[in-house]
Amino acid sequence: MTGARPCAAEERKVRERGGGGGAAAEAAAGGMDGARGAGRALAALLLAASVLSAALLAPGDSPERGAEAAPPRADLDKKQHVDLKMDQALLLIHNELHGTNLTVYWNSERCYHCSFQVLVNVSWSGRPGKPSTAAVAVSTQHGSILQLNDTMEDKEVCRLEYKFGEFGNYSLLVKHAHNGVSEVACDLIVNKNPIDSNLPVCVAFLVGVAIVIAVSFLRFLMSLDDFHNWISKAINSRETDRLINSELGSPSRADSLGGETQPEAWRPPTSPPRLHCVDTFRGIALILMVFVNYGGGRYWYFKHSSWNGLTVADLVFPWFVFIMGSSIFLSMTSILQRGCSKFKLLGKIAWRSFLLICIGVFIVNPNYCLGPLSWDKVRIPGVLQRLGVTYFVVALLELLFAKPVPESCASERSCFSLRDIIFSWPQWLCILMLESIWLGLTFFLPVPGCPTGYLGPGGIGDWGKYPNCTGGAAGYIDRLLLGDDHIYQHPSSAVLYHTEVAYDPEGILGTINSIVMAFLGVQAGKILLYYKGQTKDILIRFTAWCCFLGLISIALTKISENDGFIPINKNLWSISYVTTLSSFAFFILLILYPIVDVKGLWTGAPFFYPGMNSILVYVGHEVFENYFPFQWKLGDNQSHKEHLTQNIVASALWVLIAYILYKKKVFWKI
Repeated sequence: MTGARPCAAEERKVRERGGGGGAAAEAAAGGMDGARGAGRALAALLLAASVLSAALLAPGDSPERGAEAAPPRADLDKKQHVDLKMDQALLLIHNELHGTNLTVYWNSERCYHCSFQVLVNVSWSGRPGKPSTAAVAVSTQHGSILQLNDTMEDKEVCRLEYKFGEFGNYSLLVKHAHNGVSEVACDLIVNKNPIDSNLPVCVAFLVGVAIVIAVSFLRFLMSLDDFHNWISKAINSRETDRLINSELGSPSRADSLGGETQPEAWRPPTSPPRLHCVDTFRGIALILMVFVNYGGGRYWYFKHSSWNGLTVADLVFPWFVFIMGSSIFLSMTSILQRGCSKFKLLGKIAWRSFLLICIGVFIVNPNYCLGPLSWDKVRIPGVLQRLGVTYFVVALLELLFAKPVPESCASERSCFSLRDIIFSWPQWLCILMLESIWLGLTFFLPVPGCPTGYLGPGGIGDWGKYPNCTGGAAGYIDRLLLGDDHIYQHPSSAVLYHTEVAYDPEGILGTINSIVMAFLGVQAGKILLYYKGQTKDILIRFTAWCCFLGLISIALTKISENDGFIPINKNLWSISYVTTLSSFAFFILLILYPIVDVKGLWTGAPFFYPGMNSILVYVGHEVFENYFPFQWKLGDNQSHKEHLTQNIVASALWVLIAYILYKKKVFWKI
């Protein structure tokens, strides 16, 4: 997904932004009493962890970028020099074949059914015993497939697959084998070992684990009566000394010292209690989205998949949509129980949807990078735009068919075990109709110049047969209704598949499946509310939905990234993508609900705080991305560890900002 900022760096133009906007949290006027002390400690520890990570990952001596290779043979009198960038290695190709010119082709193992691309031509040196050499930079993100052909006869000489390491130095010797003149051997030699580019991620992970252990140990100590009493006595002793040495305070001051704690905001007796697991889940997805959008250390697994498959960046937006669905049901139920009319609530729903769309078009718009916003080039789809449409449709369905939440009937035999589904049969009917529309358009809509039902990336995919068919029906509908200039110009498929047509991952057709995902989130909210107080029933239903949706995903994908009936695809928002991510979401709630809301083993901090202010954090992180302290000039722009340090600090700062706003009771609602 993309966002608005003064101007994003040019090297980020090709990557699609990850994440999602999330529904605005219902602002709770009070806080959790048990979370206040732990919240301060966690916020302080989080900031300390960022500083510690920055210290551990601080830039040191960088590996030599312009790798000058030590020649593997003494008779090579000319060294090769290539400026290497992040995720690249130096490959020297030595042609020792007499009278043979070589053409080297390259392909990534992640590029499905892709035609080979010319990497370099290595001509014969013209002098026997004097090999010719060509130096090229090769990608280290995924495994590489190299194929060497005789240029004149256009036949394969040799072929090899290898995973190069970042900033490594390699030589590929192409020569006749010792056992025969006609046989050719291709030997790969490591001249200089690569660096471990994943080491900074491991360090950051260990720091995070250390924080969790420290907080858990602190909570354990506080649970011990002797330690708790000792701390209380020490605090009371300091407070007594301060009061003796100070002047008499005002009545209000005395009340604040020894008075009552602030109660939570008043709620009607019939209003459902606020579920902290929902806010915690939203906060986890939000901070993960901030980290991914800020670059994720420029690691490939923190960027969106080029086409089929899943990366970390592909998780956050659908989780936001899912948890937005849960919030829709919980919030609407609370509002209706307070006596609000359906007509008035419909106005609120329409206004909120309109605001989300406007913020997405006019504030969080990537086209600001091109200068002042112009209607000729403005991107119409977007994350907040899709959230606005999804919110309106799902909320409208729930409003039209709203029924009173049944009272607990755990002891009654007449209660339906599937009442959360049976009571919602009109909504389910509408959702199934929408999904039928998606399936019909995706697989049966004729697309000019493309095979019907095409789900591929176009470009060099599918052996280059359909270069302008990116996204099939989904891309065609967007280009037909919105125009090429009003959709995303740099899709993630351009990275591996070299697509040249515009394609928007937040397009029109995919919105149908985002509605389906939000409604699955509504289902989770109904389970939490219909069976409140019945922890076992809630966990059983979460487990059932997790398994059921997982089995659907297995059937649709055939447990394959590319060979299933409907592959998992974030760009298309395929139905298998929705069922898979919804299965994960139910599993996360299965873990969070008993830990956060039932047992109280975790307050949800620090993720609870950004989860309570999701719209503010989302819009703020987009608008202020290029401003200090969220970004600064790096000493080495081609270093993963420097980017990772910057992105961790920026994400932690937004957690701290959300915590401060929470303590000040500042919430941005729309």
